[in-house]
Amino acid sequence: MTKITVSIIKADVGGYPGHATVHSDLITIAQNELKSAVKDRLITDFHVLGVGDDLQLIMGHDKGTNNSEIHELAWNTFMKATKVAEKLKLYGAGQDMLANAFSGNIRGMGPGVAELEFTERKGEPIVAFMMDKTEPGAFNLPIFRMFADPFNTAGLIIDPSLHEGFRFEVWDILKHKKVFLNAPEEIYDLLALIGSKSRYVIKRVFPKEGKLPKDEAVAAISTEKLYQIAGEYVGKDDPVALVRAQSGLPALGEVLEPFSFPHLVSGWMRGSHNGP
Repeated sequence: MTKITVSIIKADVGGYPGHATVHSDLITIAQNELKSAVKDRLITDFHVLGVGDDLQLIMGHDKGTNNSEIHELAWNTFMKATKVAEKLKLYGAGQDMLANAFSGNIRGMGPGVAELEFTERKGEPIVAFMMDKTEPGAFNLPIFRMFADPFNTAGLIIDPSLHEGFRFEVWDILKHKKVFLNAPEEIYDLLALIGSKSRYVIKRVFPKEGKLPKDEAVAAISTEKLYQIAGEYVGKDDPVALVRAQSGLPALGEVLEPFSFPHLVSGWMRGSHNGP
């Protein structure tokens, strides 16, 4: 079977007003660009959103992850939106665009990226999460609770297809190293890392045993750090995530429930505080 890919790529290209929302003209530009990409059969479908002052591009395609054509489409879309943001004198126009020209992959150029490539099931519930005014580690606790906390996800106890648990890919975003940890066997080691949310970040989650392919991630989180790319503080990272649900995975309610608890995250206005 042909695999499909869902990509969510975001960038702050100008806030309206301040760092509050995305101007409707920027949404329209992005929609027009992605409509053209559908006509050219580069992508199969899309959805454009604004979350806080971040322009969010959600795209479905068959090109796989880290595809240069898809990433260039997003880059060009953000650059065109930046030009309009400059004409409108929006705040922080082009803030996340930290390179002068596209170089084959949008990672490390400012925008945040989360992508999943997988074999599509008969029904494929997938949830896109988007955060503003915080860092990638803000997803650590919710993702952990979805896939490793039986008090949140009862399926880990009663559903045979979830009972073996999941495998977490955790990145040290300062030293650019990664480790794979299994839950529930290595749950304490996992918690020891992801509790330091400004350094250790869950990047992907994989199934272990069951009816889903073990090499196909079921959750992905953007881990780009703007200050590391730019060499100075230029804003929060405003991460995004994709999570698949149901039928061998946490139910939709189990995916959403972790966000009902107001755990503390870093960021807020000016990137200066911790808050719920």
